[in-house]
Amino acid sequence: MEKAIDMEQTTHITQDGTTVIILQPMGRLDITTAWQFRLKLQECIAKLSRHVVVNLGQVNFIDSSGLTSLVAGMRDADKVRGSFRICNVHPEAKLVFEVTMMDSVFEIFETELEALEGIPRGVAS
Repeated sequence: MEKAIDMEQTTHITQDGTTVIILQPMGRLDITTAWQFRLKLQECIAKLSRHVVVNLGQVNFIDSSGLTSLVAGMRDADKVRGSFRICNVHPEAKLVFEVTMMDSVFEIFETELEALEGIPRGVAS
C-alpha cells in the first residue's frame, strides 16, 4: 500500500530577492513515499524556484529509493542552474549518506540557516 508522506513546505526570500523553497519531509523516505517526494521536488523546481533546501531533520529513515529521489531533485536543479542543498540530516539517516558515500555528492549543511546563507547571490530566480 502506498503511503502519503507528510511534508512541510516554506518559502524563503534571500536578501537579494532570490526565492528558495524549503521542503521538510517527515518520517520515512522510502520506497512507499519517495515517489511522492520526487514529484514534489520536480514541481517545486519547475514551478516555484530552482533553489531548493531539503531539511531532513524529521526523516528518521531513508532507503535507496529515498536517496534516488534526492539525486533526481539535485539533477533537476542542476539542469536549470539552480541549487540543491540538504540540511539537518537526522542521525539515523546520516549513516546511509556516509555508507553510500552520498555525503560527498550532495551539499549538506548542519542547519537550515547555513544552507540558506550559501545560496548563490545575484542569480535571478
